[in-house]
Parts: sequence; structure tokens; C-alpha cells
Amino acid sequence: MARTRAPDHETQRDQILELAAAKFAQTSYPSTSMADLAAASGTSKARLYHYYESKEAILFDLLDRYTKRLMLIIAEVEGVSQRRGLTERETFAELIRAFLSEYENSHSRHVALLNDVKYLVDAQREIILNRQRDVVAAFARQLTRAYPERATRENQTALTMMVFGMINWTFTWLKPGGRMGYREFAEQVVEMVDHGLRAPE
Repeated sequence: MARTRAPDHETQRDQILELAAAKFAQTSYPSTSMADLAAASGTSKARLYHYYESKEAILFDLLDRYTKRLMLIIAEVEGVSQRRGLTERETFAELIRAFLSEYENSHSRHVALLNDVKYLVDAQREIILNRQRDVVAAFARQLTRAYPERATRENQTALTMMVFGMINWTFTWLKPGGRMGYREFAEQVVEMVDHGLRAPE
């Protein structure tokens, strides 16, 4: 007979993932052991193994959930934009704002996505990389719809990666409580993209 899960099983897993992401960001994934994660979670290794069979399983679940969240954000922005009747450029601006808002609230998860995918086994790595490709492709499609006079088949990827170059590494310099917050920075990026991608008059 299958063992029943406690009502708070998923809550406990969420907490473990949150603490693990912070620990990976602080000391690096290779340098973090299950004992370290257990200590950070305020529990024993035995109890930690009740929720995850290995450190690798924790990393995969962390990245799997996070990349699914990014895909959901894209769908949510598209849905809200349709309901509000936004233009394609307004929709692309909302996409930038939504991603930067997520980056602010998922700082350590984003660090893990950028730094630690390479530590997954091949099959798991391919799942995460494919989802990252889907995120990039969705951005590229929306950018092309927003700026069809500038985004062509030849330069679409380059322009898309320019946008990600502006927003993906904010965690290295945009600190909470600093002179500029994520929301303000999002508006700076939107303005830069909009004015920089407008066709010359």
C-alpha cells in the first residue's frame, strides 16, 4: 500500500527549495552538501531525504518549477494583454516588467538557473534547456510582433538576447534598497528598448 503524504508535504518541499536556492546562490551548488541543506532547513539529513532523494533531485525540482513559472508568466501576460486590448509594443513592455518583477522575487532561483543547469544529468538538463529555449522563443515572437520593422529573421535572435542581456544579470548589481529598484529599472529597460528599436524616421 502506498504511503500517504502529510497534508503539509508540498509546503515543506517549497520551503526546502527556497532554502536550497539561497544556499546554492551563497556557497555554490557543488560546495553545498545535503548536510548543509539540512542545517539550513533546521532539520536532519534523514528528514530531508524524506522529501528529496538527493541534492540533484532538489536542484532539478527547483529549476523545473522555476522555468514552468517563467512560462506561466508569459501566458499570463498574453492573456491580460488580450483582455485589456494592449498593443503589441505594450504587451512586450508588460513582459519585461513581469520578468523583472519575478527576478526580484526569485533572486536565488534565477541565480541557480543561470549557473547550475550544467550539474543536472543529461535528461533533466535537456528538459530545463528546452524550456529556456521556449522562453527565449516566446520573447522573440513578441518582440517581432512589437517591432516588425526592425526585428527580422536574420536579427531576431540577436535582438532578443540583447533584451535578456539587459535583464538577466540584474542580480549582480541591482540590490534591494539601492538607488534604483527593479520596478524603476524595468521602466528604464522598456524605454531603452522602445526608443532603440523604433525605425529611423
